[in-house]
Amino acid sequence: MFTELTGYLFPNDVHISWSLMIVMYPYITGLVAGAFIVSSLYHVFNRDELKPVGRLALATSLCFLPAAMLPLLNHLGHPENALNIIVTPNFTSAMAGFGFLFSAYFILVVLEVWFVFRADIVRLATESRGLKQRFYSLLALGVYDVSEAALAIDRRFIRVLAALGIPMACLLHGYVGFLFGALKANPWWSTPLMPVIFLFSAVVSGIAMLIVLYQIGCRFKGIEVDREAISSMARWLWLFMIMSLTLEILEIMTLSYERAEEWEVIGHLLTHQLSISFISVQMVIGGLIPFILLMLVVTMGGVMHDKIRNTLTLSASLLLLLQVLSMRWNVVIGGQMFSKSMRGFRETYVPGLYEKEGVLAAVAIFVFPFLLLTFFEKVLPTLKKSDR
Repeated sequence: MFTELTGYLFPNDVHISWSLMIVMYPYITGLVAGAFIVSSLYHVFNRDELKPVGRLALATSLCFLPAAMLPLLNHLGHPENALNIIVTPNFTSAMAGFGFLFSAYFILVVLEVWFVFRADIVRLATESRGLKQRFYSLLALGVYDVSEAALAIDRRFIRVLAALGIPMACLLHGYVGFLFGALKANPWWSTPLMPVIFLFSAVVSGIAMLIVLYQIGCRFKGIEVDREAISSMARWLWLFMIMSLTLEILEIMTLSYERAEEWEVIGHLLTHQLSISFISVQMVIGGLIPFILLMLVVTMGGVMHDKIRNTLTLSASLLLLLQVLSMRWNVVIGGQMFSKSMRGFRETYVPGLYEKEGVLAAVAIFVFPFLLLTFFEKVLPTLKKSDR
């Protein structure tokens, strides 16, 4: 890590306290919420074109959930103290509230996954032998009734759980934006739009990640990518991307137009210290280019060849994943690059490679949910050739 200082900084503002782990925390949490929203579009709002990705979306949300807490636990000096949130609850604590919300959401997602995959679990339990049969029997929890009446009850439970999960998923990530927006001492964070921006960008990253996983999964399994599913996800992605970028731009325009005293430091921050990560990466590479690509897919998808449409959608999704990550970086790290004196800056911040909260640790945490998802796919396949 190398920090160059300019201007006047208070002594307690010299170092970056919230590091790369605090960037990864809202990023992974956003993927959880966004993937669940796609699943709920199918289970609650009967968007049948999303049926091929409905199970994958739910499994993705479940597998990314355990990884969402790892950056915070790594950031803590004593991660075992995290259990104090449950053991000694404090209902006036913002972080304790997030702990309760996270726990409740985790239980809800596990229940919905069990109901969605229960018929497959029972089938595998009856068809398997040996340890495999015992494993699936354990997952079945002693419930082997797969009659039409029983499956109808399962579908009602799924619908109710998915409906309850929508506001919980929104609160889960909107809460992250609330944590930053509630810090009045930082003018870059203290804005009522912060929770809303975090929420919409979370949905963008979740849908984008699902598009990437679906196309890669179909290629590995030799399954044809469903045209209607990709077209629908592209439309939803474009819609939420427009909302997210519009809110981000409106926030900057409002600060710029008001010309309050904090704009002098924020404007300098965006055009100098964050010029590459904000203007080039977040707005141009991760914003303008995906907007154009998705616009072509949405407006001309009907006459576009499937491979071209899939490639454009995949490219836009990858760029949007980069855009949301750069947005998290600019908010978390950028918000710490100027001093409360409003007269000094940290010119650079580069996380170390082998540090406890460095690049390798962030990569390991980000890879972890993909390993979980791969294991989940081996145990309970989410992608099938007979989805339609």
